[in-house]
Amino acid sequence: MQIRKKILEFLSKEGLAYSGLNNLFSFISKTYNFSIGDVKKEFEKLEKEGLVFEIRKGKFITIPSHGYVKGKFIGNAKGFGFVEVDGAENSPDIFIPANLTFAAIDGDKVIVKVLSNGEGEADGKIEKIYKPIDKIVGVVVKVGKSLFLEPDNNHIPFKIKLVAGQGFWVDDRVVAKVLREGKNPRAKVVENLGKITDVKSCELGIIRQFNLYETFPEKVNEECKKISDHVLPEQKKGRVDFTKDVVFTIDGEDAKDFDDAVGIKINEKGNFVLSVHIADVGQYVGYDSAIDQEAYNRGTSVYFPTSVLPMLPVKLSNGICSLNEGQERLTLSCIMEVDKNGNVVSHQICEGVIKSCARLTYTEVYAALQGKKTTEKASKLKEHFSVMLTLSKILQEKRKQEGSLDFEIPEVQFVFDQNGMAVDLKQRERNDAHKLIEDFMVLANETVAKEFFEKQIPFVYRVHENPKKEKVLSVLDFFKGLGVKTPSLPEQISPKFYQKLLAMVENETYQKTANTIILRSMQKAKYSNECLGHFGLGLKFYCHFTSPIRRYPDLTIHRIIKEVLHKKNLTGPRKEELDEFAISSSEQSSLTERNAEKCEREVDDLWKAYLMKDRIGQEFEGVISSVTNFGIFVELDNTVEGLVKIEDLPQDQYLFFERQLKLKGQSHSFSIGQKLKVKLASANIYTRKIDFVLA
Repeated sequence: MQIRKKILEFLSKEGLAYSGLNNLFSFISKTYNFSIGDVKKEFEKLEKEGLVFEIRKGKFITIPSHGYVKGKFIGNAKGFGFVEVDGAENSPDIFIPANLTFAAIDGDKVIVKVLSNGEGEADGKIEKIYKPIDKIVGVVVKVGKSLFLEPDNNHIPFKIKLVAGQGFWVDDRVVAKVLREGKNPRAKVVENLGKITDVKSCELGIIRQFNLYETFPEKVNEECKKISDHVLPEQKKGRVDFTKDVVFTIDGEDAKDFDDAVGIKINEKGNFVLSVHIADVGQYVGYDSAIDQEAYNRGTSVYFPTSVLPMLPVKLSNGICSLNEGQERLTLSCIMEVDKNGNVVSHQICEGVIKSCARLTYTEVYAALQGKKTTEKASKLKEHFSVMLTLSKILQEKRKQEGSLDFEIPEVQFVFDQNGMAVDLKQRERNDAHKLIEDFMVLANETVAKEFFEKQIPFVYRVHENPKKEKVLSVLDFFKGLGVKTPSLPEQISPKFYQKLLAMVENETYQKTANTIILRSMQKAKYSNECLGHFGLGLKFYCHFTSPIRRYPDLTIHRIIKEVLHKKNLTGPRKEELDEFAISSSEQSSLTERNAEKCEREVDDLWKAYLMKDRIGQEFEGVISSVTNFGIFVELDNTVEGLVKIEDLPQDQYLFFERQLKLKGQSHSFSIGQKLKVKLASANIYTRKIDFVLA
C-alpha cells in the first residue's frame, strides 16, 4: 500500500512531464527503500485498476486528471452508450457516440477522455478498456450455418459468434467467455444453464449476469478442511465464559446460519442488561487467507427465494461460525446496561464463549408474546421475551424522538413446494418478534460505532447522509400536486422533518407510493471509513457489527476490535495500514452490496412473473402505484406490480400531469392511490414484465 501511495504521489506531481518507467521504478525504490520488483508489481496493479494511464508513449498520468476519468460503460441497443464515472454519484453520466465506444461492451470498465462538459451533460471518447467483462449470458441461436450467442442483456446490441464447442445447441441458455480478438468479439461456451423455457435456467442466467457463483475455489475448500468443526480448549483461553447464561437465537423458519444470539436480565439497579453475542468469524478467517480473499470479492451473501449464495463456505457459515443450539461457539459480545429511558449507561465489548439454549423462530416468539400456544422451547422463555419486548418498545420510542424513520413498504415472501417451484406469494410479515431483534442489533451497532469513533481508531461505518435539497424540493412538489399542504423547506434537513412528511400521508390510499417517493429522495446508505451519521435511523454513530457471516464490513471491524482487545499497538504504520484496509473494505463492500441488491430484485421479479403466468385472465383488486405518460402501474396486495398501457385505458384524450402523477381525460382520470379492478393480460418470465388491463 505504501508503494502504491508513493507512485501515485510521484505521478500526480510530475504528470505529463514524466517519461521513462525505469526512471520511475529506480527513483521510488531508492528514495523509499523498496525493491524494484515490488514497485513494478504495484505499478502493474495500478494499471489494471485504471488508476494509471499511458496517455502517450512513455508518458503516464493518474486517473482522474487531465480530463480523463474512469468508470463503467453502459451500452444501448442503438450502439451508443454512457459511462458511469467512478466516485461521482452526483455527476452526469458521460455520453459516448457509437463511433467512439472503442468496441466496449456493456459492463466493461473503461478510461474516458471528456470531450465536452456542459450544464448537466458531458460527452466523451473511450480511450482504453482496462477491465473487460469476462463472461456473457445468453441464448444460442442459429444464423445461416453458424451458431451465435444472443445476449440476455439488451444493452448489448449485437449477437456474438460462438467458437466451436460441445455441450450446447439452439435454444440453450449458456454462459460464454468473451474472446477479444480484433474488432469483432467471439465467445466460447463455458456453462450450459438449461433450456430457454426453464425458469430455473432463467434464474441462473440472472445470477451469472451479476457474476455470482455457488461454488468456491479449490484453495478455499482446502483451507476449510483444516478448520476444526468444534471449539478447541486453547481457543477459549482469555475469553469471557457465557455458556451458563440464558442466550438464544431468533431467526426466520428457513434460516441456516445464525450469527447473533441475545440474552437479557434486570440488574440490582432495575436496569436492563442486554447481551448481544455475534459469531467470531475473525477467529477462523485469517486476513488475506484464500477464504478471506474470496469473502472480500463476494462482499456479502446474496439471498434468493429458493437459495442463498453465501459469502463464506457452508462449513463456516452453517457450521463452526453459526451459533447453533446446544453447541459451544466463539463470539464477539457486546454487553449493554440500558436504563428505563433506553440510554446505554455502560457497556463491555469482549471475546466470549456461548452455548445457545434454543434456536427459535419469529413465529414461535411472537405467539408467546401474544399469549398463544407455542412450542415448548419458546414457552420456557416467555419471561425473557416479555422483558425484551418492554426494552424494545422503550428503544423504539427513544429512536422515534431522535428522528428514526419507519417506512411501511411491504416486501414479498414467496411460498415454494418441495421441488423449489413457486406456488404462492404474499407480503412478508414484520411483527414484534422481528422488531425486537432489529432494535437490539441497532443498539449494539450504535454502541460499538460510538466507542471506536471516540477512540479515533480506523473503522468501517454504515453511513446514510442527509438528503440533497433539490431532492426534498421534488418531494414537496409531489405533495403539493396531491393537494397536501406542506411545510416550508428548513435550512437544515433533519430526520424529524422527514417524520413530518411521512405523517402527512399516513392512512391515505397513496401512502405506499408517497413513502416510496420519499425514500427515493434520500441518499443511498453505504460503507465509509468516515463517521458521517445515519439519517434514516437518526443516529450520529452507526456501523454494521452484527452479521460477519454474511457481510464483509462486519468482519473488517471485528478484526480491528480484536486487535484493540488484545492491546496491540495501533499507532504509526499499523494505524495507516488499518486506515487503508478500512477504505478499501468500505468501497468494495458498497459495490458488492449494490450488485447483490440489483440481482435479488431481478430474481424476485422473475418469480413474480413465473407465478402469475398461469393466472392470465384472472381478475384482481389493486391500487395505482405510479402514473406515467404511457400508462398506469397497478400493485396488488401480494406486491406484484404491472402496467396498464395507455392504449388499454378507456378511449379518451389524456393529459399527463407529472407533479400530481395523474392521467386526466375528458371523461376519465387515473391517479396514484386509486383502487382499481384489473385483469392479468400477460406475464413474461424473459422480460420479467407483467401487463394488466382494466377489468
